Amino acid sequence: MSDYDSIGRGYAGQRRPDPRIATRLAAAMGNVRTVLNVGAGAGSYEPSDRHVVALEPSRVMIAQRAPGAAPAVQGVAEALPFANRAFDAALAVLTLHHWADRVRGLAECARVARERVVLLTFDAQAGGFWLVRDYFPEFMELDRRQFPPIADYAKLFGGHARVEVETVPIPRDCVDGFLGAYWARPEAYLDPAVRAGISSFARSDTRAGVERLRADLASGEWNERHGELLTKGELDIGYRLVVATLAH
Repeated sequence: MSDYDSIGRGYAGQRRPDPRIATRLAAAMGNVRTVLNVGAGAGSYEPSDRHVVALEPSRVMIAQRAPGAAPAVQGVAEALPFANRAFDAALAVLTLHHWADRVRGLAECARVARERVVLLTFDAQAGGFWLVRDYFPEFMELDRRQFPPIADYAKLFGGHARVEVETVPIPRDCVDGFLGAYWARPEAYLDPAVRAGISSFARSDTRAGVERLRADLASGEWNERHGELLTKGELDIGYRLVVATLAH
């Protein structure tokens, strides 16, 4: 059973595509016409102007896909049920940390893609932001085990790809409710509905960290330490766009 069969109920209510991030992903895919969306979830960031097939392990997540969304196949990244070079591109958005075998999953993405693999992922070596540094350091410890170092991606694609990496700053009003989306809205992390859309909160007991944040917001301590962030329009907190142009 996929983790999201238990933690993914109602997920689509919090996880909606941010148009600025969607624009970056569309540009990274270039002129490709056929796309496999790996770890597709409820369908965020699936381009409407290309032929998309979604792959998702969780029946709960597949059931939340909107009417008219791309057809979805239940399966896992490590064993993609498609022929070699079946798609122009493989897309994987904030999903790599859920794969049981990231090396195998990336190899599979490269196998089924003719032109490129596009990943929106996280650089756990970048240090994160105030939430994980001050309140949930266990998230960063887990991320360092789950996310490959950015420098390793060229090797992970077997040396048969040109790999380019771009920083993806997160806007202060990001509408996609992933972990870093609320860096300028700290009170949002006190909302159980917000936390329910973030897998990190489902994987450990976070009550103590939530209460520390609640107390620091009430006392003004959070603002004393981090209030200058509220003047910024966007922030680099470690999200990266990795584009592997394949040379089969």
